[in-house]
Amino acid sequence: MPKPATDPLPDNQVKPEPALEKRTRRTFSAEYKLRIVQEANACQHGELGSLLRREKLYHNQIQQWRRECEQGGIASLSKTAPGPKPQLTSEQRQIAALEKKIQRLEHQLQLKDDCLALQKKALAMLAHQESEGDA
Repeated sequence: MPKPATDPLPDNQVKPEPALEKRTRRTFSAEYKLRIVQEANACQHGELGSLLRREKLYHNQIQQWRRECEQGGIASLSKTAPGPKPQLTSEQRQIAALEKKIQRLEHQLQLKDDCLALQKKALAMLAHQESEGDA
C-alpha cells in the first residue's frame, strides 16, 4: 500500500541550498603557496599546527609545496589544475598506432630471422654428418 503524500517542508525546517551543497576542490595561487611555506618555515616549535588550522591545510600539503619550491623554484608552485590528460589529436593517435604496428612487425621479423638462422645451422649440421658418414 503506497504511503500518503506528505506536505512540503514546514517553515521552521532548514531548506537546502544547492549552491552550498556542491563542494569544489580548492585551488591555491603560487603567491599564496609561497607565503604559507615562508610562514611555516618561520614557525617555532609548536606553532605550525595553529598555522595549519588557521589556513585549513594539511601538513602534507606544506611538505609537497616545500619540495616543489626546492626543486623548481617559485614557477613550479603554479601548477595546472588536476584532471584527465588532454586527448590526443587524430594525427597523434594515428602516429602512436603506426609506431605500435612497426614495433610488432620488427618483433615478427626478428623471430623469422632467428628461425632462418636456426634452420641454416641445422642443415649445416646434417650436411656435416652426411659428409662424415660417406667418408
